Amino acid sequence: MGVNTQFSGDKKTVTIKIDGRFDFSNQKEFREAYRNNSMSGQIFHVELARTEYMDSSALGMLLLLKEHADNCNGTVILKQPSESIKKILDMANFNRQFEIT
Repeated sequence: MGVNTQFSGDKKTVTIKIDGRFDFSNQKEFREAYRNNSMSGQIFHVELARTEYMDSSALGMLLLLKEHADNCNGTVILKQPSESIKKILDMANFNRQFEIT
């Protein structure tokens, strides 16, 4: 369980998969998944299909990723959240700041 990162062939798309819990214990792994990726127009997919739990520190980490992406004219897309994770994202009004598919 944890954070897994994959890159597209042209490195324009970074896919960050969160398995299990998404909380402060993932902070270092999550930050390292995107920190050195600042290509203009880069797309960050955050796969939440296998995320079982998310707390406020995870929401903060997503906001930091969005700030990073905005600084390089990139995009963050939150993908396939479970019903319970989607409720958390909606309560935090993340549907106004992120594309959620």
